[in-house]
Amino acid sequence: MPSYDVVIVGGSAMGSAAAYYLGLLDPSLSVAVIEKDPTYEFSSTLRSEGNLRTQFNLEENIRMSQYTMSLLSSFADDMEIDGWRPDPAPRRQGNLFLVDEANAEAAKAGLELQLSLGCAVEWLDVAAIFDRWPILVTDGIVGATFGSSDGLVDQSAVLHGMRRNAIRLGADYLTSEVAGIDVHNGSVSGVRLTSGVTLGAGVVVNCAGGWAAQLAATAGVELPVEPVMRSVYLVNAPFAASGLPGVFLPNGVYALPEGSNSFEMGWSRPTDPIGFDFTFSRVGFEEQIWPELIAVLPQFDQLSVTGGWCGIYAVNTQDSNAILGEWPTLAGYFNANGFSGHGFQHTPAMGRYLAELITGAPVTIDLSRLGPQRILDGEPLHELAGRII
Repeated sequence: MPSYDVVIVGGSAMGSAAAYYLGLLDPSLSVAVIEKDPTYEFSSTLRSEGNLRTQFNLEENIRMSQYTMSLLSSFADDMEIDGWRPDPAPRRQGNLFLVDEANAEAAKAGLELQLSLGCAVEWLDVAAIFDRWPILVTDGIVGATFGSSDGLVDQSAVLHGMRRNAIRLGADYLTSEVAGIDVHNGSVSGVRLTSGVTLGAGVVVNCAGGWAAQLAATAGVELPVEPVMRSVYLVNAPFAASGLPGVFLPNGVYALPEGSNSFEMGWSRPTDPIGFDFTFSRVGFEEQIWPELIAVLPQFDQLSVTGGWCGIYAVNTQDSNAILGEWPTLAGYFNANGFSGHGFQHTPAMGRYLAELITGAPVTIDLSRLGPQRILDGEPLHELAGRII
């Protein structure tokens, strides 16, 4: 039976980041990454917008975003292989979170924490919003938080940069699907592939995204993660998008400038379906998102939906934050699950932290509060106001 020190299930950005940092921290480890679809067609990484921000209300989330931002300027150089340079091409147009009265206290408390950690964020009153972006209507808005260093990055460059360098450092990428995790005497012992092959391993890392709960269940672990389908719409508008930041309404509707007059838009709602139906439909935009947008950006009364896609949020139903670390009752089983829509931007810090836990290296960022013990204890770790902003 083939055997590895570490088997990582899921080879997209998270799995590749974990493999990369394991190779950096301990080159002697044998690492296998199991990925069922090396095209990553339905990967949450490539079906995200690649938005990166420090505007969170939880210190761990802020620090993970800061870690990613610290890598961007030299990422292409650091990850260059044989002349191939994976350039994440950061576009720092900023993110503007509009705040209504109901959320003002939480937004200002979050802003205070962000500032204390050195984030490039500020509070804008209504007059300042209008002065910078007179195109916005601020009825019902009491202010906004603006992060000037926030913006979009090329998530494909990050994924493939990590993947190629993990392979360079010795990781084996296997195209297969894991049928289950093997357990013996309270510890993982390997994984079973759908092909019938068994791989031995003392450590198994669950980076299966929306499929994480299914995988965990094969090891007797009940993981509170659901695959929530969310839609992203590509929209052309009759006005210039240049100069506008990413705009987030208090209810969660967002519009991210993508080109000269194009935007990526979406709205995650409690009624979003659970499952794996990637069929894209424009109905949700016309009936739900469009009316909300017009209230803040009246110019959107004329637009055209040019396309879009569906992707998965791997939602932690307990507190919408990551479940990160070794499962307390199953030795050798590690989680990187339940990021609930903000996983891509936290990928490098997550990968390094898992590698540090597995190898026993000192941790760069203390993410222990995101460990799975809180899941077993029923003690959720929420963002302020119990939400991800």
